[in-house]
Formats: sequence, C-alpha cells, structure tokens
Amino acid sequence: MADEPLVLGIETSCDETGVGVVRGRTLLADAIASSVDEHARFGGVVPEVASRAHLEAMVPTIDRALKEAGVSAKDLDGIAVTAGPGLAGALLVGVSAAKAYAYALGKPLYGVNHLASHICVDQLEHGALPEPTMALLVSGGHSSLLLSTDITSDVRPMGATIDDAAGEAFDKIARVLDLGFPGGPVIDRYAREGDPDAIAFPRGLTGPRDPAYDFSFSGLKTAVARWIEAKRAAGEEVPVRDVAASFQEAVVDVLTRKAVRACKDQGVDHLMIGGGVAANSRLRVLAQERCEAAGIRLRVPRPKLCTDNGAMVAALGAEMVARGRSASDWDLSADSSLPVTDPHVPGASHTHDHDHVHELAKDNLYS
Repeated sequence: MADEPLVLGIETSCDETGVGVVRGRTLLADAIASSVDEHARFGGVVPEVASRAHLEAMVPTIDRALKEAGVSAKDLDGIAVTAGPGLAGALLVGVSAAKAYAYALGKPLYGVNHLASHICVDQLEHGALPEPTMALLVSGGHSSLLLSTDITSDVRPMGATIDDAAGEAFDKIARVLDLGFPGGPVIDRYAREGDPDAIAFPRGLTGPRDPAYDFSFSGLKTAVARWIEAKRAAGEEVPVRDVAASFQEAVVDVLTRKAVRACKDQGVDHLMIGGGVAANSRLRVLAQERCEAAGIRLRVPRPKLCTDNGAMVAALGAEMVARGRSASDWDLSADSSLPVTDPHVPGASHTHDHDHVHELAKDNLYS
C-alpha cells in the first residue's frame, strides 16, 4: 500500500450518485450523476425514483471517476461507502455496489457516516482538521452542530433540528413563492436583490430558556407562508425578493449565532460549515463576520464539496485507512438512521476464504 491510501468513495444517501477518488488528502476525481430534474415536478425527492436512478447511474459514474482520476480499480487501497443516514433504498444501492466492487477486487470495505463525511471533506481543501473542530452541517435533511475530536471515531452531537431542517425550509418557502425546486439556490439568488430587514420573521429557539444548540425552522416556515397568504388574500403583490431575503436572514442568523455560541462554550477555536446549505452566499458572509469577531477560524469547503458527493466519502475512507481503522465486515448494512456517533461502521477484518469466488468476480469485472 502506498504511503497515501488511494480510496474510492460511493455516496447515494439521497438523489445524487456521487463517486470520488482520493489519494490521502488529495482529490483526484469527483463524479456526480444527479436525478434532481426527475424530482422537480414532485416538489421534492421521491425515494423510489432516487433508488432507480442510482441503479442506472452507478457503474457509469464509477467508470467516469476512475478515468478522471487516471487510476485502475485494481490500484485502490479500499472502497468507502455511505452506510447512513439517508433514504433506505438509496443507501442500499450504494452499499450493494461497494460490496460488489470490494469483493471482486479483494479490497477492504469501509462503511462510513454521511454526516462525518461532510466534515471530513474539508480536508481536501484546507488540510488536516484541527482536533477538536466544531462542525455546523446544514442541508435538506439535517441541521446539526457536531464536535469532532477524531473524525474516524469521536464525533459528538451538540445540537440538531427538532423539526424541519434548514434546507427543507428553503424548499418549502420556494414552493410557496412558486420559485421551483430545489429551493436553496433560487432563494439565495432572489435574496441578493431583496432587503433582509424588510420583514421581521421569527428566530426559532433563541429565547433564554430554549435549548442552546438545537434548531427549529417549522415556526419560521409557517410564519413566512402565512405572511405570503395574507398578502395574496388582500389582493396585494408579494415582494418576492424581500420575502426571500428576510426569510434567508432569519435562517442564517440562527445558524451562525448558535454555531459561534457552541464554539465559545466548548472552548473550540475552529468552526467548519458543511452540507448543501453551506453553499448559501449569505450564510458564508455572516459566518465569516461573526467568527472573526469571536476570534474563531472558519473553514468552509467550496460549494461543490458542500453538497452530497463521493469525494467526501472517499476522504473519510482514506482517513480510516491512514489511521489503521478496521474494515467493515461483509454483513455491512444500510442504516437510514445511523447515529453520527458511529463515523465508521466497523466489523471483523476481511477474510477471503473463497478465493475462487474472487477470481470469478474479477474475471467479470475486468472483462
């Protein structure tokens, strides 16, 4: 094995088939096949549609990633895959594919946690993560504050959303405003031309007796929807840009305020922001301002690495190999509610008792 492990990562937790190839902490390839257009007419992700899209895209996307990286499958030191959390059917496609490739190639298999992968991907852009690092992960499925002291074995939940995740709220408000799906990018775009102080939308769970690190965006979502409905009922034009800007400001205000507070309370001087909503331009600006004021160093990957991708899975897999973590066993299963306290889903070391099966699989793989 090379000093820097060469790992292929597979991500299928939602609607994007992501395959990445990483050598150590260097990104070699990041191939993605998205089914977002197939879900747009439904206004959200349809699990069965996502699963079928993963099945169709898996082999071509793996082939594309290997070609982009300029490596052969037989050169890999390991294969990593998101084992959870996520959509059960979608996860099963990725886990099954990873098992097949790992078994055929005789390579170790690493089942990893989706949220921990979102944290680890920052190493591909900014180098090794300081230990500890506070992570704010925000997407359509989760809004979480996590304290990472060892990305491969010790990630502790500090706070999480108790209802709608931030990205989910963006999608719902975009739908109410008839802006389409997904909502995050379009709300961000409209907000740039609006006034963030035009409408005083509520900030959930920010009272003195509220949980310090938990998030709630359900009340905000309802308040915005009712404000829009009242305008329309009165026959008035809805100021879409001001609504977008004011709603967005309410979300990022709460996210950054709680993240900085968690850093201060825990004595952590590094904050990493990841997940799809981390691509939001206003979140990045406000987080930078508040971190600078608090003496906290902010780390945010480039937007493409914030959304779901295979590179983040490969990054965590490479870290597992580099730190000598045990491989997952062949009975690795997809877990739609896998806790983040399990960054790595281990098992007994691989034993290749059926070498003849490997040879048959290899013949098929390389034919």
